[in-house]
Amino acid sequence: MEIILKEDIIGLGFKNDIVNVKSGYGRNYLIPQGKGVIASPSAKKVLAENLKQQAHKLAAQKAAAEDRAKTLEGVALTIPAKVSITGQLYGSVTAATVAEELKKLGFDIDRKIITMRDIKKVGDYVATVHFHKEVKPEIPVTVVAENAPEPEKVEEAPAPVEEAPVAEEIVEAADVENFAEEEEAPVAE
Repeated sequence: MEIILKEDIIGLGFKNDIVNVKSGYGRNYLIPQGKGVIASPSAKKVLAENLKQQAHKLAAQKAAAEDRAKTLEGVALTIPAKVSITGQLYGSVTAATVAEELKKLGFDIDRKIITMRDIKKVGDYVATVHFHKEVKPEIPVTVVAENAPEPEKVEEAPAPVEEAPVAEEIVEAADVENFAEEEEAPVAE
């Protein structure tokens, strides 16, 4: 069944796209919710005429989406999460979590336009923000353990110069090693 979408639906298509869907999905969800109409020949003609009239509006929307995408350049998220010993997360990091972290950085982005797989392990991932059907910036997301100690930067002091060992110390060290090897050897019965 062909449907003309009246609004963007992530995973299906964008506003004014003609998409093929299963009949039940179209009749029972998209059309009653007002998210689409049946793509009859007359509806397709009306759509083509509307697109011609709205071409400049669509160009302006794309330009606005590109401007928003430029603000996200260089943004990388580090999300702390509670983690088990094996590296599994207690729960998961979702698009809603990414939206909250972006909000903390000053970016007001709806969680519904962010797509990514639910993250269930510590590591590096990518979240895609769908501003426009042609503008989809990607944001790197790093999930780290919440209670993991951060590596401390310690200034390196010059190593002290050690004096060469005296011959007696070398002989004593060799005797200790030989004695340890004898203790570890199994006893023959």
